[in-house]
Amino acid sequence: MARRGERKVRVRADVPPPRPTLDHVGTRVVTSERRGRVRHHSINPADYRCSVLAAQLADEWVKITRALGIGDGGANYGSAARKFAAFTDDYAPTLGLDPAGARLDGDEIDLVEVIYAWEEALRREFPQSKHPYTLVKALLALIEQRASAGGRVGEKLKARTQAPTAFRAPRGKPLDEFTNAERIALRDAARDQVRATEARLAHGIGLLGTGQDPREGGWRSVPNLLWAARAGLITTKVLKRELPSEPKWWPPEIRDLLPAWTDDGRSRRPGVRALVRALGRMPFADEMDLQAFRVLLLLGMSDTTPEELHDLKVGDIEFTDGGVRLVQQKLRAGRIRADMHPEQPAPAVEAGSSFAGTGAWDVPGLLRRLLAATNLAREAFACEPWLFLAVDYRKDTGGLGALCADFTHDKRRFTHWIAAQRDSSGSPLAISEPHDVRRLRKTAKVVRAVALGGSLTDLAGDDHHVEIYRGHYGHGTTAHVLAGRAINRSQPGL
Repeated sequence: MARRGERKVRVRADVPPPRPTLDHVGTRVVTSERRGRVRHHSINPADYRCSVLAAQLADEWVKITRALGIGDGGANYGSAARKFAAFTDDYAPTLGLDPAGARLDGDEIDLVEVIYAWEEALRREFPQSKHPYTLVKALLALIEQRASAGGRVGEKLKARTQAPTAFRAPRGKPLDEFTNAERIALRDAARDQVRATEARLAHGIGLLGTGQDPREGGWRSVPNLLWAARAGLITTKVLKRELPSEPKWWPPEIRDLLPAWTDDGRSRRPGVRALVRALGRMPFADEMDLQAFRVLLLLGMSDTTPEELHDLKVGDIEFTDGGVRLVQQKLRAGRIRADMHPEQPAPAVEAGSSFAGTGAWDVPGLLRRLLAATNLAREAFACEPWLFLAVDYRKDTGGLGALCADFTHDKRRFTHWIAAQRDSSGSPLAISEPHDVRRLRKTAKVVRAVALGGSLTDLAGDDHHVEIYRGHYGHGTTAHVLAGRAINRSQPGL
């Protein structure tokens, strides 16, 4: 016991040091929405051994995507962060270093050296592509943004962001237009498919009109199944419950809807999923059907880009006595304009045609036919009123759904549409590569140039400056041939 006046020394327990801030923990997610499709893009730093570096780059990816309002979720910036982190994981051990020490605000690993090595690796992986240049520029932009915002970045690394990339972007070869023979072949094939699509839809809608609720009339009738598809009742789960387990026991009229099965070791025998798709294609148009309309419209609209056409909604289309007025938005130029497409003086009409749109092949007629082909989908499904509205099987619900056609899914691209077409003799179309839809626009502009002649100012039209036309459209084969003929005519004595 302490005496009076004495102070007892208290022994205090040691205070533990504060826990370090684990800012590299947690998945970074960016959500994007384009043409009705919501996509989630993510980077999980825990997937990389250089988790701190991955987290720092991921944070800058999220910031720059939100600050600039990038519609695709900052795909280039996200890809650069993922690829560089993965490369650092593999490259640091070759230097005898632990990837965990890599970070933008440290010097344990010289990231400048890693960036140069990454550029070399990308050049070997993509020798003739602009992709390496794009990725490196995106990575340097992420690091520069962190430094500009006051974040800690090594001085050597900060200086690297101000320097150019090790390699310049290769100058790609400009796309050439389709030849006139190819243009005619594509036009005729697209017209044939539009006729076939309209005939199929008319037949399917006719059967749909004779159907009734299968919960009362039975599930073993094609018209009743179409009625259920129209009402949103058809799913793989429902069909498995209401139909026999094996397709061979289904009624013949239902079994005949399934596509032919080939035992190639890759595809499954057609079942309820294939039946859902087949039922959807009877009254509704799918992406491959809409490709034909897209081809014809681009061939007939020289002043419209594929993106502008793709983004059209029903509200952007106004029919008048003399044609159709389209309100188009060019995202890259940041402008909205209205274009008038007049009706042809004597539109071609399909003999005996009973389909909406009177069978006209001009722009107003094609738009009427496309609206008629997609009208039932807009009535049956809760969706935005896209012009190119496609119906297909949805994996998430097991049923049918309607979304704006993407035209980029596997086996639904422009090249796949070309491969599926046949000429009058039944042979595949002989179309030069690349099968790029932008070549349709160039072809339409060349046809316009041949028809109008005149100066570059006349040919450029209202949607281009003269220099833009000269650099992107005036280089084509047809333009060179016409220029050569003009020179020859002006020099008869040579």
